[in-house]
Amino acid sequence: MAGKAFRFGVVAGATEGGAKWLRTARRAEELGYATLLCPDNLNLPTPTAALAAAAAVTTDLKVGSFVLASPLRTARAAAWESHSLSVVTGNRFELGLGTGLPTMRQQAEELGLPYGSGQERLDSISETIDHVRRLDGDAHTPVMIAAGGPKARRLAGAKADIVTLAGGVLTTREEMAGYVEEIRAAAGDRDIELALNIFVVGEQVPPWIRGFIGVDAETLIEHDSLTMLRGSFDDMAAELERRREELGVSYVSVNSAFIEEFAPLVERLSGK
Repeated sequence: MAGKAFRFGVVAGATEGGAKWLRTARRAEELGYATLLCPDNLNLPTPTAALAAAAAVTTDLKVGSFVLASPLRTARAAAWESHSLSVVTGNRFELGLGTGLPTMRQQAEELGLPYGSGQERLDSISETIDHVRRLDGDAHTPVMIAAGGPKARRLAGAKADIVTLAGGVLTTREEMAGYVEEIRAAAGDRDIELALNIFVVGEQVPPWIRGFIGVDAETLIEHDSLTMLRGSFDDMAAELERRREELGVSYVSVNSAFIEEFAPLVERLSGK
């Protein structure tokens, strides 16, 4: 299949103070990354503040939520924050939405909000998009949905501009190809961008990433995990091109732990 031009993002949380966060934003722009993406949970500064600050110290870098968890806000509040970020960043904000991890149940309770059923959380995402479109008027905030299940894939295909393929870390290529077919069927004639997040660059899994994904490097390698990118520089570039050819993935994000290691690929492939 014909692919879109590559672009790349960095996923980072403002965990160690404002100065380091702003350095990360400036460095991401210097290295040619297209976006700086910020996760969302109560243990981190809110993406609203972090992304506004990052946009203020950069010129062209886009900023995005990765992703706003629907249990942590009402749909209207999420849309308000999102439209506000689009305005104050000069339309450099990309709204990423998701239903949140199971741990969000307790965080929603802390905020006095219902966690909701899976369908209710998806409905909230859909309503958020509708509110954003109304608030934007003639403007258009790009919306990304992290689509892990079949209902999320159908919603993403129908309403999102960008769809992140959010299967499990051991999801096979064949399974992922099936997910892409579902998304494209739901999208119809709509032009969508497909994205994938990479947790590991190389063959060493940092302990905190291993704790998050629940598997070690050997398991990722054994299962040919799409959340890992390894080998020589040429091998990694060829693998990204293969993923674009086979799956249509052209937007690739990487954890900030690998921002420097991944940068040569950004320089080589961005816009191509």
